[in-house]
Amino acid sequence: MIIKNQEKLASVEIIQESFKAKHYICSVQIATAVFLAYHLDKPVLIEGPPGVGKTELAKTVAEILDLKCIRLQCYEGLDESKAIYEWKYGKQLLYTQVLKETLSDILEGAKGLSESVKKLHEFGDIFFSEDFLEPRPLLKALKDEQGCVLLIDEVDRSDHEFESLLLEMLSDFQLSIPEIGTIKAIENRKPLVFLTSNNTREISDALKRRCLHLYIPFPDATLERQIIQARVPEIAEKLRNQLVTFIQELRELDLKKLPAISETIDWARTLILLNSETLDADLVRQTLNVILKFQEDIEAVDAELQGITNKALKEN
Repeated sequence: MIIKNQEKLASVEIIQESFKAKHYICSVQIATAVFLAYHLDKPVLIEGPPGVGKTELAKTVAEILDLKCIRLQCYEGLDESKAIYEWKYGKQLLYTQVLKETLSDILEGAKGLSESVKKLHEFGDIFFSEDFLEPRPLLKALKDEQGCVLLIDEVDRSDHEFESLLLEMLSDFQLSIPEIGTIKAIENRKPLVFLTSNNTREISDALKRRCLHLYIPFPDATLERQIIQARVPEIAEKLRNQLVTFIQELRELDLKKLPAISETIDWARTLILLNSETLDADLVRQTLNVILKFQEDIEAVDAELQGITNKALKEN
């Protein structure tokens, strides 16, 4: 458990207030998952559609605890050299050159081949010591003396082989390096770990067993209005209600990519920049590219646009 600022995560209610102070409106389920993760030293696997605040959740926890957020962005082909560690080959090469130049001094007094080899082996081990180790995000998180938040972002984009590399870290907060041995997190400085997934593929059972599970869906209208009020406080209440109703209606359509809360926030800021006071069909048509990312979705919505706009105006 990270001790620093632990009073800010003392209860579910306090966590909700702490998040609200950082302009992140979270549900009881989210606050409970953060509370349990902190007090049980358990990683959290956050699943849900893109743009609902999964990454922002981890970053906000780091802000609340005043800790560094170490982020590992996952992608296909990610391996241990980019995620855990690699050797400082340039430094090793320089050391080799120094070793060559001082070889006679090193072997001084050695009798025969066996004694010479034995002396060289004593120096050879230095090549694979922590002095020559370049830590990557996972190892940096373990070795951080202040404690940190570790964000393993979009783990579903990585390979199944990479998931296997994570298992030791997630279960025991340690990593095994063949040349050095096992490196464990500092006591009371274990990183608070969040993994995110956009559900592009199924996550293995082995990884899920090691984590608390949190699913963040698209917010309902009430929660979305609260989020917009927190993130874009300058927007008028009438316009805020109209755009939220419009977005909620869009999510009922069969679209390639449904608009997420991040798009709602961007749209709210766009409407403010355009000095809008109320929605109308022409305004919505001009700004659909802010909330819809595929042309086929824009064309599909265009046919329904007037009706959805009228409903948003009627209800607000």
